[in-house]
Amino acid sequence: MANGLESLAEPRVEFCDGASAPQLGLGLYRVLPGDTERVVDDALELGYRRFDTAPYYGNERQLGLALRAASKTDVFITTKVPNESHGFREAIVAVEKSLTRLDRTSLNMVLIHWPQPRLDRYLETWSALEYLQSIGLVRSIGVSNFTCAMLSRLCAAAAVVPAVNQVELHPYLLQSELRAWHATLGVATEAWSPIGRGRELLHDPKVVAIARRHGCTPAQAVLAWHLGLGTMVIPKSAHRERMRENFAATEIRLTPAACEEMCSLGTETRYGPDPDDHG
Repeated sequence: MANGLESLAEPRVEFCDGASAPQLGLGLYRVLPGDTERVVDDALELGYRRFDTAPYYGNERQLGLALRAASKTDVFITTKVPNESHGFREAIVAVEKSLTRLDRTSLNMVLIHWPQPRLDRYLETWSALEYLQSIGLVRSIGVSNFTCAMLSRLCAAAAVVPAVNQVELHPYLLQSELRAWHATLGVATEAWSPIGRGRELLHDPKVVAIARRHGCTPAQAVLAWHLGLGTMVIPKSAHRERMRENFAATEIRLTPAACEEMCSLGTETRYGPDPDDHG
């Protein structure tokens, strides 16, 4: 192995549509456009093969440039339909623009970024994604920040079940009911802010103690907890050593007792918006 980390590219998660993706990827939220190509270059060298972006992040074009310069086609890219592009035609135009910015002829996955319940057009937007999937421009389609009620409504009207629901999820926000509903529907759970945006969670005495017992960092312990649950994770970092640290979490296995301790931390603390109110 050239860098000793290629074995960490697995495990993968299988989707209900037959596709699959690496369970751990790199989130590009708040990675500045001017830093994106360097960050992606470092990530590729370390073994990352899944990248999560969105038009809102402003770095789709730079991700595409980095992958083209590295001649990398064996990657899994997720992007999203922005909030201002809900509706059938609007969503199609938005995805076409993302294809251009990313310099791709098709996309691995496109999500509805936020449901925008007050706008109440996410069923139209989902129909657009189903159409784009049917003509081969998108392999897998999913949602982000959908609640149980929103998922139920969408699935009742849809021809295709979402492959993924990407939501805020960490030991302080367990999303137990939502994860159980995902399992019932066959929807993969993906966590954004998987380490609570690096705030007090990583200094929590229980997390620190779990990490110490497993010979790893608190961030690795939390990511290993996610991976053990089967959750897809996209920790964000612009720093090479932190990316290396996060990726190495794929080799850590928490004991059942440690997993129970992590789950005992749930306080329903959110660091991001509530999907019922956002927008």
